[in-house]
Amino acid sequence: MSAPLLEVRSLRVEFDAGRGLIRRRRFTAVDDMSFVLGAGETLGVVGESGSGKSTLARALLRLVPAAAGEVRWRGENLLDLGRRALRERRRALQMVFQDPLASLDPRMTVGEILAEPLRIFEPRVRRQQRRERTDRMLRRVGLPRWTSNHYPHEFSGGQCQRIGIARAMMSAPELLICDEAVSSLDVSIQGQIVNLLTDLQAESGMAMLFISHNLAVVRHISHRVLVMYRGRLVETAPREALFAGPLHPYTRALLAAVPGAAAVRAAAGPAAEPAIGEVPADAQAPAAAQPGCAYRPRCVHAVQVCAERRPLAEAAAPGHLVACHRHAVLGYSATVNPSATPEKPSVTP
Repeated sequence: MSAPLLEVRSLRVEFDAGRGLIRRRRFTAVDDMSFVLGAGETLGVVGESGSGKSTLARALLRLVPAAAGEVRWRGENLLDLGRRALRERRRALQMVFQDPLASLDPRMTVGEILAEPLRIFEPRVRRQQRRERTDRMLRRVGLPRWTSNHYPHEFSGGQCQRIGIARAMMSAPELLICDEAVSSLDVSIQGQIVNLLTDLQAESGMAMLFISHNLAVVRHISHRVLVMYRGRLVETAPREALFAGPLHPYTRALLAAVPGAAAVRAAAGPAAEPAIGEVPADAQAPAAAQPGCAYRPRCVHAVQVCAERRPLAEAAAPGHLVACHRHAVLGYSATVNPSATPEKPSVTP
C-alpha cells in the first residue's frame, strides 16, 4: 500500500474520574492505539459499549484532547497544529454522528446547515452559488429541493441522517468518520444509509472510519476491521480474514453473539467465552491499571502470563494483527467461507 492517508501511533486518551471533593484519578479511555488508513479505504471499528470507539473517533479530530501519541494526516501530526491550521485541515476531515437530530442545529433551516461549511471554508462563494450547491447535494443524498426551507425537527431520523451526511460532504472530505451513524435507525433505513455511503465513497474516493455495533453492516461496508476492547486494540485484519478466522478470544465472543453464528460457537469448543455483557467484578477496573491482558478476567483460555504481561499486537498473517499470548496455541480455524458474499443490510425501495 502507498503512504497512508491517516496514521495513528500509540494514541492515548485520558479523562478525570470523580467530581468535587471526591479524589480524582485518571481513567484511560483509549490506550496505545495504533493503525493506518489508506485513501479510499473503509476501516470498520467494532467492540461493545464502553470500549472507546467513540472516544477514538473524537480524538482523531481533536474534539477531545489526547494525552499521548500521534495522529498523522498525510504525514502531519494533527495534535501539534494550532487552532487556525487545524481548522484548515478539518475541511478534509468530517464526521457523521450517532444521533441524527441532535447533531443538527434546530434553529437553522436545512439549507443554512448545508451552506455553513461553504461559508467557513469557501467564504468567497456567492449566495446563489451556495444555494445551487446545497440543492445538488440534497438531490445526491435522496432529498427533494424543498427540504432546504424546513427545519430538522420536521424530518424523520433517516432523513435527518441524510442531511447530516450531506452537510459532511459539502466540503468534499477525504476522510469521513461515521460514529454509529446507523445504529439509531430502523433496519431497512440502515441499509439505505449504508448504500448511500458506499455510493458516495465510490464517487469521491474518500476514506471512511466506520464505527458500529452491527457486525453485518461492518462486514458489508468495510475493507478491514479493527476490534477494540476497553480502549485497546485486540485484533485487526482484512474483512473476510477476520470473519473467517478470528484469532482473539474476544473477537470470537463477539461473532458468537451474532444470531445464527452457530459455527463460530461450535468452533470455540465446550469452554466458550462468557456471553457479551457478563462482566466479572475484577474486569471492571480500568484496563490501564491491569498489568496483563485486559480481557483476562473474562477469558477461559487465560494462563499465568496473561496476568503478568500485556500482550502486544503481532502479525499472525499478512495484514492480520492480534494481541493475545495464546492465539497460536488455541489454533482457531476458519468457520466461515471467506469467498462467500457478505449479506447486505435489507433495503426497501
